[in-house]
Amino acid sequence: MNRTVQKRAKAESRTNDPERTMADIIEVATREFAEKGLAGARIDVIAEAMRTSKRMIYYYFGSKEGLYVRVLEEAYRRIRQIEAGLHLEDLAPEDALRRLVGFTVDYQLANPDFIRLVMTENIHRGEYLAQSKLIQKLNVPAIEGLRGVYERGVAAGVFRAGLDPVDLHMSISALSFFNTANRHTFALIFKRDFDSAAAVVARRDSIVEMIVRFVRR
Repeated sequence: MNRTVQKRAKAESRTNDPERTMADIIEVATREFAEKGLAGARIDVIAEAMRTSKRMIYYYFGSKEGLYVRVLEEAYRRIRQIEAGLHLEDLAPEDALRRLVGFTVDYQLANPDFIRLVMTENIHRGEYLAQSKLIQKLNVPAIEGLRGVYERGVAAGVFRAGLDPVDLHMSISALSFFNTANRHTFALIFKRDFDSAAAVVARRDSIVEMIVRFVRR
């Protein structure tokens, strides 16, 4: 198949499956925004990687900022969707908390693009995240899930009372986020290999234990 026929086939595929096209654009745009931030990302680079036109991207997303908001929404949707499948309600409270914290550490370490996107949005003081009602809704179940685990633990006498689930969520996120966001600078400053299998497991266990001991009665 020659190049002209290939391009025509791809164009017809995009026309016939707009949802797939949008998902593919978001995937490419995620890498571009994560690597260069909102200001540095370029729509023509995304279009070239997609072998499509800037016009098509603007048709689907309206603007560069519109695409960036969709990238943020997809990033949050993905992590919250996986969290919902952890079945924390089937575990004893401390086991459920350990699973949730461990998942958060693992996910953020395996998805540095998510970290970079969150860092970019904090540079913008949450300006674009505030435009998305979807992201607001996505994060409600995350807090409610953690609240359920915590309240079951308090009722069972294994967790101490008086903690705020949002504050607890922030502490879990902070430790997991820092573990990924600052690993390069820490490795250079302290001459440590944080990417070795042993170091990854040790740090993960440490974070899980810190949170559990903080919550435990």
